Amino acid sequence: MAGNIELPTPDGPMRAYEAHPPGDPLGGVVVVMEAFGVNAHIEDVTRRIAAAGYHAIAPDLFHRSGGGTAEYGDFETVMKLFASLSGDEPIVVDVDAALGHLRGAGFDDRGLGIVGFCFGGRVTFLTALERAIGAAVGFYGGGIVTGRFPQFPTLVERAESLQTPWLGLFGDEDASIPVDDVERLRAALGAAPVETEIVRYPGAKHGFHCDARADFHPDAAADAWRRTLAWFAAHLSGPR
Repeated sequence: MAGNIELPTPDGPMRAYEAHPPGDPLGGVVVVMEAFGVNAHIEDVTRRIAAAGYHAIAPDLFHRSGGGTAEYGDFETVMKLFASLSGDEPIVVDVDAALGHLRGAGFDDRGLGIVGFCFGGRVTFLTALERAIGAAVGFYGGGIVTGRFPQFPTLVERAESLQTPWLGLFGDEDASIPVDDVERLRAALGAAPVETEIVRYPGAKHGFHCDARADFHPDAAADAWRRTLAWFAAHLSGPR
């Protein structure tokens, strides 16, 4: 079962796409969108998470702009959608709303995870810094080491304050996230007090997991998905 719901936030209602597993859930997972919004691909990923046994929800972080999505490559629309995000605080507010919804469904923090892609990959790292939940996974998260938007600061300097186990998945041919940045992040994570892992995929570009994009890399996507589910299985404790 999957479909749209509304979650309350201090800035008004937020659309979220929710998917339930076929049986008893193994945990609850927040799915964080790319810079292109909660589109058909992110909805599909949310259903895949549910099919793997998790109660999954993808919040629309663009709700302050009226919501909506942008086509891949349409950065003019992307910039308009981002205009309502003044910094990291509203992002944390929206993630908290999604986590709160899952807590209401019967999960404690040890049973909650988060996975994100592109922009959402950075959001998972931000969440792992700000909240102590079960597990976090970031796919090709830009802006962690080298800033992209002026309202979103770099986060690598805070790695030693990480509260949630974090898995980072990157493509070596990602033109927007240099390998040097990935290795700088790996080095910084050595000071983290929780378990972390960085995985690099030779030949994979940005967006390698998205089968709706030209840079889809089936082998890297399959391995990254396997690692994601294994990370959740190892770290999430299930319903309370």
